[in-house]
Formats: sequence, C-alpha cells, structure tokens
Amino acid sequence: MGASMTMHKGTNVAVRAGAVRVEVGRHAAPGAPDVDASALLLVAGKVRSDADFVFYNQPAHASGAVRHEGKRTAPDRVTDTLVVDFGTVEPAIDRIVVAASADGGTFGRVSGLYVRVTDAASGAELARFDSTDATVETAFILGELYLRQGAWKFRAVGQGYSTGLEGLATDFGISVDEPQQTPPAPPMPQAPAAPVTPPQPRPAAQAPAPVAAPAPAAPAPATPVAPTAAAPVRLTKVTLTKSAPSVSLAKQGGTSGALRVNLNWEVRKQFKGWGAKLGRAVAMHADLDLDLCALYELADGRKGVVQSLGNAFGSLTRPPFIHLDGDDRTGALSTGENMSINLDHKDLLRRVLIFVTIYEGARSFADLHATVTLQPQNGAAIDFSLDECTVPSTVCALALITNNGGDLTVQREARYLVPDRGVSPQRTIDAAYGWGMNWTPGRK
Repeated sequence: MGASMTMHKGTNVAVRAGAVRVEVGRHAAPGAPDVDASALLLVAGKVRSDADFVFYNQPAHASGAVRHEGKRTAPDRVTDTLVVDFGTVEPAIDRIVVAASADGGTFGRVSGLYVRVTDAASGAELARFDSTDATVETAFILGELYLRQGAWKFRAVGQGYSTGLEGLATDFGISVDEPQQTPPAPPMPQAPAAPVTPPQPRPAAQAPAPVAAPAPAAPAPATPVAPTAAAPVRLTKVTLTKSAPSVSLAKQGGTSGALRVNLNWEVRKQFKGWGAKLGRAVAMHADLDLDLCALYELADGRKGVVQSLGNAFGSLTRPPFIHLDGDDRTGALSTGENMSINLDHKDLLRRVLIFVTIYEGARSFADLHATVTLQPQNGAAIDFSLDECTVPSTVCALALITNNGGDLTVQREARYLVPDRGVSPQRTIDAAYGWGMNWTPGRK
C-alpha cells in the first residue's frame, strides 16, 4: 500500500512485516482533548486477563509482543505510538485491537484523527485509516491486527464508544478499578537557593561522589500465557499544572517497583535541520542533544548526580537506586531519554531533583517543546509539559521528588535557569536548589 492510499471503514490489507509501529495521531490544536492509544490482545474476542491490556498505565505486555512507546509532539500534530512484534505474539492470540480514547472532551473536538501502521524496520507505511465522522464518542476502535491463515492483516474499524476507555475495555473483559478522586496535595516549598558560584572555566561537570555501575537491563521474559494482573487496572492519569503542581505517589498507587521517568522533545519549527520560531533563528547543530539528569540526596546524607557525563549512570539495585538507561545523542530515538527510580528503596531517598541540560545543538530551550512522563510500575501515570521558554536557558529543573514520612511527593518544577557566564548548568541547578556539592570536569 502506497503512502498516499488510505483505507475505508471495513477494508483490510496484508501486513508484511516482522514488527510494526501503530501510530495514532491528530492535529495539534489548542483546547483539543488529549488522545491516548491502547491495545487489547484477544483470544476468541476477549482478553485472558487484565494483563492483555496495553496502555499508558500498563505500557508493556509480559510477552514483549506489544508495548506503548508514548507521545510525540510536532508543530502540526500529536502522535501516540504502539509497537507490535509479531514474532513474540503468543500462539493463542489471534487479534490485537487498536483503540484510541479522548481525555478532556469528545472526539467531535478532535481534528485529523488517524491510525497509521508502518514497518518498524524500514518505516514504510503499510496501512492508514482516517476517522472523519466522530461526534460524541470518547473512545474508538480505530483498527485491528488479526491473524488469518498464518498471516497478519490490518482491518480499518472505526467503531465509537460514548462510554470512554472504561466502557471499551470492559466490553473486552477488562476489570477496571477507578478510585475516588482525591484533592491534589498542596505545593511543596522549594529548597532555599544558595548564591551562584563565581564564574570559572566552564566544564562539562559531574559529581565527585562515586556512583555504582549501571545495572544491566533485564530482557522481557517470554511467557506462554499472560499472567493474571494483581489488581484491576486503573485508567486514571495525573497531569501536573501550575494550579495543581504536586501529587502523592502513594495516593496514586505508586508505592513499589520502578518509577520510570521519560523525557521527549521536539523542535517547534524546522530551520537548517533543526529549529526556529516566529522567524527567529536559533543556532542549532544537526544533532540536538538534551541530557536527562538527577541530583539525589540519600537518607544518610550522601549526595550525587546521575547523568551521562562521566558515565555516572547510577544503579537500581545499589545506592543511589536511580538508573539512567542511556544517552540519546540525537533526539531521534522514539523513546527519548529514560531514567528509573527504585521505589522498593524509597525510604533510603531523601530527595531527587530531575533536570535536563542542553549538551549541544541549541543555545536555549526557547524553540524546543518537551514533555515529561513519570510512570510508576504500579499506579497512575503522571505527566506534564514544559512552559514556553523566554530566557536564554540551558538547564531546566523538571520535577522535585521529596520523601515525606515514607511517601514520595512529586512536585512539578518546570523552571528554566540561566547560568552565569562561565558557570556550568550543573553548578547552576545545584546553587538554585541548595545541594552544596563540589563539581569536577567530566566528559561523555
């Protein structure tokens, strides 16, 4: 199927690929509801358990066959993507339903809704279906991947639900547990700021505190049957805003397992390979490199940093119980940069400040758009976008996680800082939040 061809409702097409990306997209428009992609793995029309539901709060199937990659924001559209690896789909699964749900309104207010299937290896478009007749629906089955005579096909469906993702999921056998809404926790006071260190030669800095080597990532286990989910799934999402900037992880069910922090970014407008906004050119290299980092303070007083500079990737199983997965040097990775915090050892953490620096490719955050998602292994996802940057900032405080009597509170910071001349971004954020560390030069 060529890139210019689109499908009509009820038609199908062969999917000749070992793995595919399923992209649910819409036009970027002010005030439009957010749109989330999800997938249900079915046997004879039903899930075997709640574990066969893949969505923002349960982002990977145990078999590794389907995973939720998350959102990307471009100047003209917003996309949410799933990846399906047909080679690891369990033999019992004969259909994978691709759904979309609207958060904050109906699909009648969403323009340009589509689902697009591409070859995960080559990027070639294999199928596309544009939904144009939505009105009061709050969830849609956009399409389905199904097995027919040993080969996978994609069918355009376009079936709407006025009962939201909960109604759609329940129809396929998912048990949904929606807790009573609790008012947001009051904003946490910021740490007292210390004077900025006098100007000195600008190093790429790392903390002197020794940090354990990174723990190897464990491969996703291949299991013959999906495990039974420990509890009904929660569809609740938490979005931090200026008016509701903080949330308790315990109240959202995030008390154990790994808390995954994802940073994704987009350049607002293309200019000589990267970006400009409203005609204002920004000096950018072909490779825009943002670094996700974390300052930490342990309960015993030890302090340090987790970052790619100096290979200070941390560890999930040893102090500081924080691990940076890798370094996205180009911004081209579909998953952005990711960091994990081991909530099984949350009592050993006093505070964690998650921040991002521009390593190269831009002089400030002014022309970049970034989204941050904190996904507990158990509990609701927490996300927020950064405000527009209006200052020449190369370092931004994203979120402050504070231990309050054994419960971790996440505070949205979204605070752009401007380093003094000759002062590194790391020293600047240290001074602003009173960490009080000594910094030495470090390199990637």
